[in-house]
Amino acid sequence: MKIKKLKPLLVKIFKKNGLSTDHALISANALINAELVGAYGHGLSRLKMYCDRLNKKVINPKPKIKIKKISQSISHIDANDCIGFVAGDIAIKTAIKNAKKTGIGMVAVKNSGHYGLSGYYAEQAVKKNLIAMVYTNAPPAVAPYGALKSLFGTNPICFGCPTGSKIPFILDTSISMINRGKIRVAARNNQKIPKGVALDKFGKPTTDAKKALAGVQLPISGFRGSGLAWMVDILSGVLTGGNHSGKVKDPFDDFSGPQNIGHLFITFKTNLFVKNFNSRVKNNIKTIKRLPKIKGIKEIMYPGQNKYKRLKMNTKKEIDISGVVKKDLEILKN
Repeated sequence: MKIKKLKPLLVKIFKKNGLSTDHALISANALINAELVGAYGHGLSRLKMYCDRLNKKVINPKPKIKIKKISQSISHIDANDCIGFVAGDIAIKTAIKNAKKTGIGMVAVKNSGHYGLSGYYAEQAVKKNLIAMVYTNAPPAVAPYGALKSLFGTNPICFGCPTGSKIPFILDTSISMINRGKIRVAARNNQKIPKGVALDKFGKPTTDAKKALAGVQLPISGFRGSGLAWMVDILSGVLTGGNHSGKVKDPFDDFSGPQNIGHLFITFKTNLFVKNFNSRVKNNIKTIKRLPKIKGIKEIMYPGQNKYKRLKMNTKKEIDISGVVKKDLEILKN
């Protein structure tokens, strides 16, 4: 489906479920971006979930969002249980504005929901020639190292910076072997998942996506990945006033109340310590790209390069929509 046809359809669906035109457009743009960069687990496959939560009143379609100004650099946002895309949009814009004024911006968010891709927000700051770090927690999926029960989310870690070229450096990675969205897409399409990424509820390795969702996802690098997940839980949950310690509700299965996810956005100018950041980072990237390559590798890529290529390529063609998502769109638009 062409973007110019898909976007108004998504706006229509979100408005039908109670969002204002502005909030519907923000949400539609975020979902389309996820599709364009190839992050299908955060794209249209989640549309029905957002609509279900709006219908069950666990996402507030008409939020009264409060921004508390703590200092010229620091703000605290109570998102009033709005859809996460809107909370993220307001937060990154506030963090950018604060950083432009003082050199650094820090914005904490509580009472939010799933906001899609962290990199989507980091990119907005990088386009303003800022460095960005973005954190959010998520529903239980990963067991802390040494525990038998899942508690941490896949808690992504995101860092973005300008590179002196049109392609930004964007590292956006979950602390699990693969993100939960990919497993959900596989489950809906009756597809297998890779070996070594999840255990079933009995603690046995599985490639069955549905069994993985009922079981435990594995963190990257054992206790190191578990430690990073814990760090994100503290930064985005404990620090912000959001839910933490396994209390974030699963958006697909738990409609007992709002998620109260916490986010933390940190942005700062590139010239705080040196005036020639762009030339220094260009040299950094050039040095690493010139290293000898192992067999089969044509180019040493920095985080964000592949995503940028996918975005450029996919923007020129229609968005491919799976049969499952087509059914969702047919039901939701009527």
